[in-house]
Amino acid sequence: MVIRRKTRQIRVGNVVVGGDSPVVVQSMTNTDTRDIDATVAQIKGLEGGGCEVVRVAVPDKEAAEVLGRIKASIGIPLIADIHFDYRLALLSIEQGVDGLRLNPGNIGDKKRTEHVVKAAKERGISIRIGVNAGSLEEDLLQKYGHPTPEAMVESAMRHIRILEENNFHDIKISLKASNIHTTINAYRLISDKVDYPLHVGISEAGPLLSGTVKSAIGIGILLSEGIGDTIRVSLTADPAEEVRVAYEILKALNLRHRGVNIISCPTCGRMEIDIEEIAAEVERRLSHITLPLNISILGCIVNGIGEGKEADVGIAGGKGSGLLFRNGKMARRLRESELVEALIKEVEDLARDKSVI
Repeated sequence: MVIRRKTRQIRVGNVVVGGDSPVVVQSMTNTDTRDIDATVAQIKGLEGGGCEVVRVAVPDKEAAEVLGRIKASIGIPLIADIHFDYRLALLSIEQGVDGLRLNPGNIGDKKRTEHVVKAAKERGISIRIGVNAGSLEEDLLQKYGHPTPEAMVESAMRHIRILEENNFHDIKISLKASNIHTTINAYRLISDKVDYPLHVGISEAGPLLSGTVKSAIGIGILLSEGIGDTIRVSLTADPAEEVRVAYEILKALNLRHRGVNIISCPTCGRMEIDIEEIAAEVERRLSHITLPLNISILGCIVNGIGEGKEADVGIAGGKGSGLLFRNGKMARRLRESELVEALIKEVEDLARDKSVI
């Protein structure tokens, strides 16, 4: 059982982050923010997949000026990603965003920072300090030689102090690198220094397969140690895949439960039904189910019957046929050609009974 690190609570819109609240799943759009229709459409798709907070890039004034219209069209909190220009932060706040991602030391002099902090306070907007190994301050690179965990933490503490000096504490922090070990050690170090909630992820993790593996290892290790209040899986892929992978990580650690958990066996010489094709089809056709359910799909009698008895719904295959289980009890024997449809129907009926399809 994972024991969560106790952090202070902040709000990102109507989402509570930190404390005893669940780990929050976040993603970022890859559309041109200035294209309102495309950005809203992508965010709504992310919402449908379970995304709870979304971030958009704000590269210029035109992008900042449409944030209000985007915000009015979506149902989850909107975070503006700001770099260097404090005026974009102020304009984003005026547009009604729920949070900012910025580094206060990079948006200008003390007076400019004070303007942003004052506006954020007045609107109840939280700020995420986002430290990336690829964009550390030059003096820290000279001091440490390269982006070490210690350098990243020192950078984060600089930015934290700027906000604290302005009596601002609605802060969350991220310290991301593409290197898993650097990331993990940076989060471990910062978690011993502050009680602010932490946004966890592996930066530039890569394409879908390799990025999923890196993220599952890095994020999974940190979450298993109780570190992490929000997560983003950063993939070179459709942002919907980021949300999907995030929930799989959380399900594997028993931290969040959304959608079906498919228990299927690896292929081996004992199998007498096409378990690979069946598992792939079931996963695809049940992607719309939000009810947390354990679905077992086993291809032989060695483990199949036992797993079927433990699952909410399951099948155990034999030569050209299989058994269907529901709530741990054998329901009926079916031909192989009937297994997928029967399994899908049982799951959908169960979800419909609970009104969560």
